[in-house]
Amino acid sequence: MDISLTGFYQISIALGEHYDSMYYIDVESEMYMEFLPSKLFLNVPHPKSGNKFFKFARQSAKKYVHPNDLNKVLQFYNKKKMLEFIANKTSQSMLIRLVIDERIIHVRHILIVCEDGQHILQCMENIEDEFQEKAEQQHLLSAERMARRDELTGIKNKNAFREQAQIYDKKIEKNPASMKFGIVMCDVNNLKIINDTRGHSFGDEAIQKASQMICEVFKYSPVFRIGGDEFLVLLTDNDYEHRDELLDLLKEESYTNKTTRVGPDIACGLSVFDPEKDTCFSSVFNRADSLMYENKKELKSSAEIISKKTFLKTTSKNNPITKERKRMLDGLFETYLTIAGDGYVFLNDMKYDFSRWAISLVDDFGLKDEYMYAAEKIWKKLIHPEDLPAFQEFIQGLFSEHSEVHPVSYRVRKRDGSYVLVTFRGFLLNDADNTPKYFGGIIVPK
Repeated sequence: MDISLTGFYQISIALGEHYDSMYYIDVESEMYMEFLPSKLFLNVPHPKSGNKFFKFARQSAKKYVHPNDLNKVLQFYNKKKMLEFIANKTSQSMLIRLVIDERIIHVRHILIVCEDGQHILQCMENIEDEFQEKAEQQHLLSAERMARRDELTGIKNKNAFREQAQIYDKKIEKNPASMKFGIVMCDVNNLKIINDTRGHSFGDEAIQKASQMICEVFKYSPVFRIGGDEFLVLLTDNDYEHRDELLDLLKEESYTNKTTRVGPDIACGLSVFDPEKDTCFSSVFNRADSLMYENKKELKSSAEIISKKTFLKTTSKNNPITKERKRMLDGLFETYLTIAGDGYVFLNDMKYDFSRWAISLVDDFGLKDEYMYAAEKIWKKLIHPEDLPAFQEFIQGLFSEHSEVHPVSYRVRKRDGSYVLVTFRGFLLNDADNTPKYFGGIIVPK
C-alpha cells in the first residue's frame, strides 16, 4: 500500500498532542526528520533532520538515557534489527528513563512500522506525572489493605480467600454436618481483547464493573477477586437460600450486557457443599470452577454464531470489500490505534465506503458493529442538529484542503441519550496519485 508522506504528516498533526517527540525515519537510507517540535528536548540542542539516523540515535541515547536503561535502548537502534521489524511488520514499545537537566523523566518509547513498508515512526510520551501519581498512591496504601484487599476493586483478595478456605477446612473437619455454604465462580469474558484493543485502563474498568455487578447480585456474601479476571462468591445466609434465583439473575444480566455491549460479560458456575461427598473446601471450589468453564464455552459458542451472522449481513452489500483490502484496513487501523493514545478512533476505506471503529466508540455511542458500510450516514444521525452544519463544513474543507487538518468541536449523542462535546481531528491518506484512499480520525471527549 502506497501511503504518501503527506498522509503521515497529517497523522502527526492530529496526534501531536499525545506525544512529546516524534521522528519519521527511512531505515534503509537512514534519513530522518522531526515531525513536531520536541517537548522533551525543548532546551537541548538537537538536529531536526539528517541522513545518519543510527549514529544520531545512539549518541543521543548515551547522552540522555538513564544508565540502567541504556543497553535495551541501544538494542533498538540497530539497522539490521529495524529492517527485520519492517519485514515482519512488527512494532516495539518500552518504558525508559531519560536524564535531562539532572532530572529523571519516565517516558513511553514506541517504534511503529509504517504501512508503506519503508519507514518507521519513533514516538516518545512523557509519563512522569502518571508515574509519580502511581508511586504516591502505592505508598499511601496501608499494609492491611495490601494484605487482604484487592487494590483495584476494593473487595477481598486472594490472600483473604486463602485464609477463609483454611477456616472452612477446619470447620468441615470438625463438624461437616453443620456446614451450609456454596461457591459461585465468576470469570470476566474477553478481558484480553479489551486490554489489547482498548488498553489496560479499560480492562481495569471492566474488572471494576464486574466486581460491582457481582456484589450487587450477592449482597449478603463475601466476594473475592482471586485472579486477574476471576472472582469467587462464598454463599452464606440469605444468598445461599436463594442461590439458584440469584445465579439466574447474574446470568440474565450478563447476557443482556453481552447483547447490548453496555457492561461486563461474566461466565459463572455454582456448587454447594455436600457433607456426604465433600471432605474439604477445595472439592466444592473445583466443581464450581468446572461449571464456570462449561458456561464460558457456551457463551463463546453463542458469540461465534452472532459474529458469523453479523459478518454475513455486512458482506451482503452490493459492493463488498475484498479480503485483501479488509486486511490492509485492519493493519493500518491497528497501527493507528497503537499511536492514538486516548480518544476514539476510526478508519474508512474510501473505495468501498467500509470502515472500522474502535470498540470503545461502538460501546459508548451504541453503534451496531466495529465494521460498517456507509458509516458517515450513521454517525451524522448521532450529531446534535445544531452542530451538524459545522461538521459538514469541516468534512468539505478536509477533502478540499489536503495539506492541513482543522479540528472541529460538536455534540454527539451517547448510548444513554445524553450528548457529549467532542473534538474531532480528521486526516486523509493518499495514494501515489495524491488521491484520497483512506479517511480516518480521532474523536476526543472534552
